[in-house]
Amino acid sequence: MIFVLVLNKYFPPDFDPSLIPRRRGPKNSQQVVRLMAPFSMRCNTCGEYIYKGKKFNARKETVDGEDYYGIKIFRFYIKCTLCSAEITFKTDPKNTDYSAEHGASRNFEPWREEKVVEEEDRLARLEEEENNPMKALENRTVDAKREMDILDALQDIRARNARNERVGQASDLVSRITAEEETEEERERRLAEEEDERLVREVFSKVSMPALPGGSSAAVADSSGDSPTEATPPQLVTIKRKADDVEPDLRSLLPESTRVVRDVKSLGPPPVKKPKSNLKNKLGIKIKK
Repeated sequence: MIFVLVLNKYFPPDFDPSLIPRRRGPKNSQQVVRLMAPFSMRCNTCGEYIYKGKKFNARKETVDGEDYYGIKIFRFYIKCTLCSAEITFKTDPKNTDYSAEHGASRNFEPWREEKVVEEEDRLARLEEEENNPMKALENRTVDAKREMDILDALQDIRARNARNERVGQASDLVSRITAEEETEEERERRLAEEEDERLVREVFSKVSMPALPGGSSAAVADSSGDSPTEATPPQLVTIKRKADDVEPDLRSLLPESTRVVRDVKSLGPPPVKKPKSNLKNKLGIKIKK
């Protein structure tokens, strides 16, 4: 059998919450809360140690007549895990902590006793200086020496920081100078490359080369017996200028095979040779073997 826990409740359409009477409980009612022990403690009844973080089902109530600048103070009731003796502790908003109230004593925590010890030492010193002027003079001498030592140490730290800052500035200056030198080298390299490009443009130039009448491809097609192809468009040829700025003849720039084909095309097709007639065939003379 499966049991299903349903948290929803049905409210009829004619439900009116205002008709429900309000329940008024006691003014200082207690609530059951789940909490952890805020500090380690020892039970005063059985001597059991309760460590910090131990979970309890506690009762919480508001302390009557106590507050800290309008902040409420709450009291918690727990039971000892061994003897079930009741233990109470309260919140301490002034010190943002908790304070043990009844049934247990808080374990010794040295970091919480430092302020108390310092205050006691200060009061004892003031009382001793009032009764013994020589002791007051010795204390002032010790305090002056301590202040001088602190100032010397502070001066050493400042000098060390200034030295490190100078070293850092020097390294930054060296890196900046190196970067400037590298930048100057890059600028000189760029100027040299621009000068080389300008010289190359002065020496070399591109001119358009007219295509052959039939084109090299056309010549190849004629020699193979196929139909001739169309002439190729003019192409750009890079030539080198002479010192006297006189451009060379385009024919001299062509390769030997292209020049021969061009000359042949310009002269026209070669004359057709007539086959030699055989005199013996004309006379009808037959030679017997």
